[in-house]
Amino acid sequence: MSQAEPRKPRASLGSSEGEDIFGTFDAGVARRFLSMLKPHRRSFMIAVVAVLASAASVVTIPALIGRAVNAAVARDGALLDHTLMVFGALVIVYSAAFFLEQWLSARLAQRVIFDIRRQMFEHFQDVSLSFMDKTHVGRIMARLQGDVNALQEFLESSTGAIGDLVMLIGIAAVLVSMDWKLGLLTLTVLPALIAIRAVWLPFSKTSFRDARDASSTANSALAENINGVRTVQESRREALNFELYREKALENFNAQAHASWMTQIMVPTVDILTGLAMAIVIVIGGNAVLGGRLEVGVMVAFIFYVQRFFDPVRMLSMQYTVMQRAMAAAHRIFEVLDVKVTIQDAPGAQALPADAATVEFRNVTFGYDPKRPILHDVSLKVNPREVVALVGPTGSGKTSIIALAHRFYEVDQGQVLVGGRDVRDVTLDSLGRTIGMVLQEPFLFTGTIEENIRYNTEGASFEDIVAAAKAVAAHDFIMRLPDGYQTRLGQRGRNISMGQRQLISFARALVADPQILILDEATANIDSFTEQAIQKALKVLFAGRTCIVIAHRLATIRDADRIIVLQQGRILEQGPHDELMAAGGLYARLYTSAHASFDDQAVATTGDAEFATRT
Repeated sequence: MSQAEPRKPRASLGSSEGEDIFGTFDAGVARRFLSMLKPHRRSFMIAVVAVLASAASVVTIPALIGRAVNAAVARDGALLDHTLMVFGALVIVYSAAFFLEQWLSARLAQRVIFDIRRQMFEHFQDVSLSFMDKTHVGRIMARLQGDVNALQEFLESSTGAIGDLVMLIGIAAVLVSMDWKLGLLTLTVLPALIAIRAVWLPFSKTSFRDARDASSTANSALAENINGVRTVQESRREALNFELYREKALENFNAQAHASWMTQIMVPTVDILTGLAMAIVIVIGGNAVLGGRLEVGVMVAFIFYVQRFFDPVRMLSMQYTVMQRAMAAAHRIFEVLDVKVTIQDAPGAQALPADAATVEFRNVTFGYDPKRPILHDVSLKVNPREVVALVGPTGSGKTSIIALAHRFYEVDQGQVLVGGRDVRDVTLDSLGRTIGMVLQEPFLFTGTIEENIRYNTEGASFEDIVAAAKAVAAHDFIMRLPDGYQTRLGQRGRNISMGQRQLISFARALVADPQILILDEATANIDSFTEQAIQKALKVLFAGRTCIVIAHRLATIRDADRIIVLQQGRILEQGPHDELMAAGGLYARLYTSAHASFDDQAVATTGDAEFATRT
């Protein structure tokens, strides 16, 4: 491929469209997939030996049947007894080899799939948020589930395909060796089969690709509607969403049915060719037997071999479909595993010291799309044990600032420093221990309340957890629950109120005891009565810590040491509450107006609003 014509990307994580991933056999994907078998090569080799033994038994059995028939016709009792004894031993060998092959193949497939699932899960823990912002969760889940299952299906049947191929070659060789004229005549049906497959192949590839795309689209729509079920019910969109999903499900059904039809069409084709080959043996071989030119046993063996010959042909035809799906699935899985982790420890990165308590931005310019900056040459410094509030209209860059402080994203220009060190030069683990965050919508995991509070501090004692819960006024409501701290939370903690979830996230942050604490609209979902208790708890929480607070309710941040007012990605003004009020700027106008929040002010902005729509 010339440089003028770069290789097009295959299937994209961002959409179901892409180059025809079923079009060609990708040797690179195959080699990489086979490399995953290396840790299990012993099991694989034993399975292959078992397959070869099983195939050899299948190839030998019809010859023994023919030999037994000849012995019976010749009334040779000794030869017949010997043949039957060998036949019985061969059946035992075949049964043992077949069982070993099936067991080892299934076990090997499960081990490899376990490794793949673990690699994918581990990788997704480290991929950058910029990737997750642009990728549909449904398509990720399709790779974690559907594609992995396709690989498992291929692995479980791959050793059987080796056996089918060996049987095909072995039977052809035996047919020719027993009677080369009749053998070659019987094999004349193979060119017809090859021609039929050559016609069938392009249509099947298109059908398999369409089925895969339709499945991905249906899965994505399903995941989106499940995640947004509350909004669906609030909007009473159930009937309309059902019709929209019904269309996608029907498209998936039709695509899958067509792919299945394309797969199964080869079965009657092979059966017809089997009958044709059988007719050749019966007519030509029968005449040879009547003329004394062919033994009865040889003709009987031919009949059995012809029946067995097309079984592996049929299975290999079906296995080809499985292989094509597995090739596509492997490519898509490797596409996930190859997603570059852009946020990672730099070579020689050092841990932040325990007393790192400053956050500084030096001429920072940043945009989720570099062509559209959100922050413009922002410089600010939060001193040790200072409480700084970030306020401004939606889209002014508040959330972007805290995301950069935790190095969820990389700056386009400038520096972000924590404890006087560039965040790109320190370890992510130490940065995570130094900075604690409480977001507007806390994410609680399935498990007990105790486990959720201890989530990022495994070494915390139960007494530490209770003390933290009491400090943020969460202890009382927890104790009113049936099992107290052992109460199990449902998915995302939806069996408790939003305010209670927020209190648990406060306790989680307090147990972690970070030097720097960031609150992003942390009191937005708490009622006014609870907020009064929280404000008292926050004073204890803020003591001895550097704190950055984002709040739209102006009344909640008037006691901050410094208030930074942002607008369209630039610092408009900053200072204590009294100083800003005296200056008579935007902050003062909003605070003295009827508006209780910066969000009530209509300001044309970009930035965080864009971020919100993408996340």
